[in-house]
Amino acid sequence: MAALGVVVAFMVAEIVAGLLAHSLALLADAGHMLTDAAALLLAVVTSRLVRRPARGAFTYGLARMDALSGQANGITLVLLALWFVVEGVRRLVTPAQVHGGVVAVVAVVGAAVNVLATMLAGRADRSSLNVRGVLAHLLTDVWAFAATFVAGVVVVTTGWLRADAVASLAVAALMAWTGVRLVREAGRVFLEAAPNGLDPLALGADLARSDGVAQVHDLHVWVLGSQENAVSAHVLVRPTHDCHQVADQLRELLAQRYGIGHVTLQVDHEDNNRHDADSCVDAHGIVHTAPAASS
Repeated sequence: MAALGVVVAFMVAEIVAGLLAHSLALLADAGHMLTDAAALLLAVVTSRLVRRPARGAFTYGLARMDALSGQANGITLVLLALWFVVEGVRRLVTPAQVHGGVVAVVAVVGAAVNVLATMLAGRADRSSLNVRGVLAHLLTDVWAFAATFVAGVVVVTTGWLRADAVASLAVAALMAWTGVRLVREAGRVFLEAAPNGLDPLALGADLARSDGVAQVHDLHVWVLGSQENAVSAHVLVRPTHDCHQVADQLRELLAQRYGIGHVTLQVDHEDNNRHDADSCVDAHGIVHTAPAASS
């Protein structure tokens, strides 16, 4: 909330300065600041929604609101970037009169404001896609203000008015890069991809190497929300081992090695599934079998 207050106050000042200075670069960055403010506000609201317990039709609760708002932020950034590209190209063709001194001064103040806002927002939970998006926005703004400052100095020292349009295109590129990354990360959540940095093949091999495990198949690893990952699998246990004991052992492995506590395992003795092809009519993914040395 503190970062939000800082960003909104400066955004209003930047819009006024951009209009007075006829600077598209300042207005472009004010648009970026608007998405920063929206991202911060959504992060605050979402952090409260995701804590609500599962109920009714929402059996997972509202954990994925975090990804939904992150995706909305990303799409907004991309759309704004497209608009500023169009305007930037138009001003390259027909440059407007820009007050470079105002642009340079506002850019310096803006960089300081963004550093402050980044420090404040950085105190929040960085496992949240929303918070990571906010930090990415704010850090991108620092670079954007650097480009705007250079444009202002160039206009003052050389009188080359197109520098403002070039800076706005640079800001648009940064906005598009950040937006696409947010949309891609949110898409991974909605498509139930494995968490970033986690290799499902390595995880399945680890489970299959555990004592008493004969085979692991129908293995799924996905992201429930910013705070929690999940695993489900069908595990065949050797006849000489206890199913419950092996299941507890696998849950402990997943918790300690992979930090996954939401685990659903269907555990059966190998004798009950003599024909592995029939154990799952439509098993998904690779079948992980215990190494021959452990037989």
